[in-house]
Amino acid sequence: MTPPAVPPARLAGGGQQCTPIPAPLDPADLGTARVEPAGPVEAGSWQSFTLTYTAGRYGIDDSGALRLAFRFAADQTPLQFSDPKAPGYATVTASNLAVLECRFERKGNVRPFDHTLSVKVVNGFMKPGDTITIVLGDRSAGSPGLRVQTFVEESFEFHVLVDPVATFTFQSLPVQPQVAVVPGPPARHLLGLPSMVAAGAPFALTLKAEDVWGNPSDRCGEVFALAADPPLAGLPDRVSIGRGATFRRIAGLVAAAPGAVEVTLCDGAGAVRARQRMVVEAAPALRPFWADFHAQSEETIGTGSVERYFDFCRNEAFLDVASHQGNDFQITAEFWGRLNAVTAARNEPGRFVTLPGYEWSGNTALGGDRNVFFTSEGRPIRRSSHALIPDRSDLATDCTTAAELFVALEAAGEDAICFAHCGGRYADLGQGHHVRLETAVEVHSSWGTFEWLLHDALQRGHRVGIVCNSDGHKGRPGAEYPGASQFGAIGGLTCLLMPELSREAVVAALRSRRHYGTTGGPNGRLHLDVAVHVPARLCDRDPALGGHRTTPVERLAMGDIAETDAAEARLEVRVTASCGVERIDLFNGLDHVATIRNHDGAGSRLRVLMSGAAYRGRFRQVVWDGTADVTGARILRAGAVNFFNPDRTLARPSPDRLAWKLVTTGNFAGFDLWLDDPGAARIALATPLVTAGVEVDGLAGQDRVLAADGVLPRRITLHRLPADPLTPDMAVERAVVLAAGRDNALYARVTLEDGTQAWSSPVYLIRG
Repeated sequence: MTPPAVPPARLAGGGQQCTPIPAPLDPADLGTARVEPAGPVEAGSWQSFTLTYTAGRYGIDDSGALRLAFRFAADQTPLQFSDPKAPGYATVTASNLAVLECRFERKGNVRPFDHTLSVKVVNGFMKPGDTITIVLGDRSAGSPGLRVQTFVEESFEFHVLVDPVATFTFQSLPVQPQVAVVPGPPARHLLGLPSMVAAGAPFALTLKAEDVWGNPSDRCGEVFALAADPPLAGLPDRVSIGRGATFRRIAGLVAAAPGAVEVTLCDGAGAVRARQRMVVEAAPALRPFWADFHAQSEETIGTGSVERYFDFCRNEAFLDVASHQGNDFQITAEFWGRLNAVTAARNEPGRFVTLPGYEWSGNTALGGDRNVFFTSEGRPIRRSSHALIPDRSDLATDCTTAAELFVALEAAGEDAICFAHCGGRYADLGQGHHVRLETAVEVHSSWGTFEWLLHDALQRGHRVGIVCNSDGHKGRPGAEYPGASQFGAIGGLTCLLMPELSREAVVAALRSRRHYGTTGGPNGRLHLDVAVHVPARLCDRDPALGGHRTTPVERLAMGDIAETDAAEARLEVRVTASCGVERIDLFNGLDHVATIRNHDGAGSRLRVLMSGAAYRGRFRQVVWDGTADVTGARILRAGAVNFFNPDRTLARPSPDRLAWKLVTTGNFAGFDLWLDDPGAARIALATPLVTAGVEVDGLAGQDRVLAADGVLPRRITLHRLPADPLTPDMAVERAVVLAAGRDNALYARVTLEDGTQAWSSPVYLIRG
């Protein structure tokens, strides 16, 4: 079918742009490509691939080119042509000896296939049937090869594009070479438990094994012993996942009495492989349900199909609630309809709840990223642009700025909820906010930690809740590890406090800010209870909306907004976790009220943490590669904190020296040192940003902060901990003075011994 003619575009002033690109060549004439070996290959393994392109009907003309592109999410070894002994060495040859010019770029093609090897014919040309052979990870001169991406993908694509006529118009081959990337053997085991259950009510436990990169492994045939203290009715003594399966779910468990329950998984030798704790309450009005509201599948810039996406959330991430958040400028009308059909089909009240939605992906100057969720399917998508969507038939529904988005949603009476998000683009809260629609800010994801986004909201008087999500691109929503890519953190989780698991309850919890966020990971599902005790008048809605009513109360829960005449309130925080609680920080808005430690701060363990981000935008990574030398004491042992990427290592090259490779993206990571004589020890730190010597004896009971210059805080923090593990429970109460004339946003930040953090949504007290 011949496409309709398109007239040349006119320039203001009478000039004329060049004629639009003509109709593309028939894909069948572009040639073919194949790859060897054809797989499957293990995630993160070292391989050498040979891709052979055979020229099609037109060959490739002098100055024509070939592109081999990989997805944005792919974290395989970058290709290089200069060192034949180094990783990622590639060679490219033409069968007819034509001269080829090659380069590799991180952004060399249209997303999502943007990691690109470009091959240009610079002397000669290719006839039909001639071949170009690309060896990725050429081992012939000593290179270890190419390390495969670290995450599983059923159809990893070697995406080949051709410009045969030298017009710089690249077209994709109709059939692309693919290999299956499969998980490795188990490196760790995890138990999935609710963080709190009602006594006598049935619940489920899930078991899975993960390989070293965090992929659920299907290679676990081991039989384990399960035990609970106190016992759980229905818990089997022995359990196995079984080879070929990636998880095992055991339903119908019952806890008899209130209290804390610890479940352990032990191997045949009696070694503990996994441990999880949960709270049992007699008759809780609200129960915790865990969510990841934000990640993407291969239909946009992620990995794996959208159907597989939700199945992973439900089965292998142990989630109760999930949504899909594709970049709006990549969501076609066809995929929007399919996505809505999938969320409707996967929604199962009482077992697993989905919300339809998308990521409004406007440039930061126009408001920055916002997550948009609907309470039902069939709602229109209002995009920030049609940047990657050829069909312009619904262009009129675009909203170029965040302010326009909120106006359009409000005008249409949409039953929508929005989050402010920081990903590649960050949300600029000064460019738009809607009191009713924008209910939360996201302070942590795989991109890092962004407490400054919460500070922006509080500074502007926004009464929002706190969420943490993954924004995962690797097909593992709810359990997203950073792999070897630019992501510096593990994906976060949001805990919703609800009476039941249903869409209606999810929406009510979000609108009332009845939720908290954590940085995720094996110990990320801690139980957090926050209350404020003060005589107050509880508002039934944000007073900024007008027309609110009040009810007298003496106790306020997470997310409440209330008016009070009191000059002081009592903030109460209780934590039950699966590892030691290190500290609780209390805040009143932008003011740090107190740090309360779960220890005396004078132990023989020294903790050194590096944290921060370079700036608010996409390339925020801070490199902390460095060394630490200890004098005056012996290092008995060392342990890493938040080293999620196996490539980022902590080594001990000599008895009194540590060396590490580490990046942060707003989050923190570091190490512990157990010292035989901390009172006499001195540590000398050398990193790209901070070089300093610190006397360990002076750290008793306090933090020492070594700050570097920057737009955002970048620092090294040192403090002392007891040698033995900390207790996994902590409860604090503290009187907080209430300021007049502004909101008092009372909230807590919890830090666990393993580096996990959690933030409660604030209680907003309006004094006077």
